[in-house]
Amino acid sequence: MENIYDVVVIGSGPAGLSAGLYAARAKMKTLVLEKNKVGGQISTTNEVANYPGSIPNATGPSLVARMVEQVEEFGAERKKDTIKEVDFSGKIKVIKGEKEEYHAKAVIIASGATPKLIGCPGEEELTGKGVSYCATCDADFFTDLEVFVVGGGDSAVEEAMYLTKFARKVTIVHRRDELRAAKSIQEKAFKNPKLEFMWNTAIQEIKGDGVVEAVAFKNLVTGEVSEYVADENDGTFGIFPFIGYDPLSQIYKGKVDMDAQGYIPTDDNMKTNVPGVFAAGDIRVKSLRQVVTAVADGAIAAVQVEKYIEHNFEE
Repeated sequence: MENIYDVVVIGSGPAGLSAGLYAARAKMKTLVLEKNKVGGQISTTNEVANYPGSIPNATGPSLVARMVEQVEEFGAERKKDTIKEVDFSGKIKVIKGEKEEYHAKAVIIASGATPKLIGCPGEEELTGKGVSYCATCDADFFTDLEVFVVGGGDSAVEEAMYLTKFARKVTIVHRRDELRAAKSIQEKAFKNPKLEFMWNTAIQEIKGDGVVEAVAFKNLVTGEVSEYVADENDGTFGIFPFIGYDPLSQIYKGKVDMDAQGYIPTDDNMKTNVPGVFAAGDIRVKSLRQVVTAVADGAIAAVQVEKYIEHNFEE
């Protein structure tokens, strides 16, 4: 094994790029691996208004582009590969990709998570153009507009209540005839005058030319299909699916500890239960999945990797 990296970062969303930046700046031999396009979920966000210090009109792609620039400025290597298998059992960690095999003294898992999709026509095309999976990120764009929230669990109902601070009306669209959220959350929701409910209903199609303009609903009891069209004065409205996330952690099963949902628990220093393996960003067990927390995770993980290598690898 001639080519051993100090650290391999798996994933190049904000957490992975932050980790790569900090690791390379600390003069560690750093490789950042990415399966698809760089940037993760933030790449689909048209405007980044809640990232501290972001410039006016900053977009997800522009923020990511600057992060990539910094990572490369400090000398981190970047490669595109799909990881098929990992072996964390030895002192030197092995990461097997479709293209090649990588070896490292430490690994930072920053593979992220992906929102569960409704799975209807128009959803993918209009993501970031009226369809959003992050109320905290995008609520402000729907000030005084109408919004539909899809889901009935804790997150869906809490996010719907948050959106009522901005939208003039929020409708929760749920497949069942009662919410799954905790009773205490339900009580607050039913008292909120700006919240309405569509029971036994699913979204069949999202329509629009450049922005969301209409949505087709199907009543799952009667089979009736109805269409909601944006108010002509508004021109658009919001659709927020909150039906859960899927952590991209399948290849780490049995390699590091995970919770029941597949998220990776860490301590405050991003350490997993396996020495030399760290996790950062949305793949971690955490309360807030945002760019600001992802980049913090990445920075902490990289600093801890440096300390781990100092203590475990003598020159």
